Formats: sequence, structure tokens, C-alpha cells
Amino acid sequence: MRIFLVRHGESLGNIDEKAYGQFGDHNVPLTQWGYRQVQTAGQALASYLAGLPQTGSASLDIWYSPYLRTRQSKDALLETLPPERIGAIREDYLLREQDFGLFTEIYDHAERRQKFPDEFEKWARLRSTSGKFYARPPDGESRADVAQRLRLFLQTVIDDVSGISNDVIIVGHGVTNRAFEMNFLHLAVDWFERSDNPGNSDVTLIEGNRSFGYSSSLLHKATDRMEGDDELRMAHRSELTIAPKQKP
Repeated sequence: MRIFLVRHGESLGNIDEKAYGQFGDHNVPLTQWGYRQVQTAGQALASYLAGLPQTGSASLDIWYSPYLRTRQSKDALLETLPPERIGAIREDYLLREQDFGLFTEIYDHAERRQKFPDEFEKWARLRSTSGKFYARPPDGESRADVAQRLRLFLQTVIDDVSGISNDVIIVGHGVTNRAFEMNFLHLAVDWFERSDNPGNSDVTLIEGNRSFGYSSSLLHKATDRMEGDDELRMAHRSELTIAPKQKP
């Protein structure tokens, strides 16, 4: 069994945080650069699959988060993967991005402190005393909460492929993909605290079997936008754009 964890491509929110407030976190689109990033990831994935021994007609089942940037990333993958290998394609709300509660659409710590000073100080104390993994943003989810719902999703995947030799692609977000990897490989909280989110359009491969165990590796490292590169900043299939940040 192989599981491919694909993080969504570069979104407008990744190049300017004000996009989250403009569209709402769930509705932030990919940039044109981000869509091409995922297409390149799909090509790398297709090349990997083509090099595997032909041991049957294993299909690729695709699961994806309902957020716009992950749905668009799923579409980019489908453009590049061999259509004869594609099996079931399903959306699952358990794969959604972490809920930051009052801090949703506010990614700058200084702005969080300014708008919600009391809540920010309480959250900061929790992060200091309990650790980042357990501290909940006000009215939001901790990373432990995300890991719990990804454990539920993992059970869905296991039940779905039980007795079937299908491989699985999961198109998600940085925290959710990392939480899935943590649950599947039975990794400790310390691993989560020390690890970083995958980059946009990175592909992590989990493979193995129940008899000998599973391991993960970075199958594809996407090319990041270079500093000062303002090409393809528009939203995918739209003229909408976020102006480049002005240097102080």
C-alpha cells in the first residue's frame, strides 16, 4: 500500500496574508504559479508510478479537502496523472485546514495581539506551558484536535482499502498532512513539534506493509517562488491578483 500526501500549491494567501481576510480561508484560490506547481508534482508522481513493477491494476483513490485551494490542486493532479489509474475521487471535510477561531484570517502575531489582547496573552501562555501541540487558539482547534480528527479520517481510509490493493492520494494542508503522517506511522508528539509543514506542492510518500511496517520519504520537493519573482501571481483562471508587498 502506498499513500501520497500532497500539499496544495501556492495560493494567494501564501504570497499575501490579506487574501485570507478578503476571501475567507476556505475560499482562497491557487495562484497560476501554484497550479503549475501541482501539475509538476503530478508529473513527478506519474513518472514514479510508471517506474514501478507492474504487479496488477492498482488504482489511485484520491481524497481531498473541501477548501478551494485543495480542490484546485486535485484538479491539477488529474490533468497530469494517467486517467486509467484513477479510481474513486472523494472530498472529506475532516481534511480541512486547522481552525484558528478568533485568529482565523489573521496570521500576523502582532495583529492578533492588537485585536484580541486578552485572548492572545492566554493563548501565548498555553503555548509556553502546555506546548504548541496542545494550545488551542481562542474558539479554535489545537494541533492535537487536528490530529484527533485525522485519526478518524485514517480509519476511513483503512476501511476503504481493506482487502484492496489500491494506492491513495491525499490532497490536504500542511498541518493536516503532517497529522495524518503522525497517526499512520504512530509517531510521537515530539516528532510533530520538531517537524515542519511540507512546502506547497510537496509530495510525501508513505509505503510498506503491515508485516514489515511503513516509512515515509519526500518523493517530490516543489520549486518555491524566488524572492522578488512576481510572475504568475494572479489567481488560477482569474485576473484577480494580490499586489506584491512593498518593502519598508
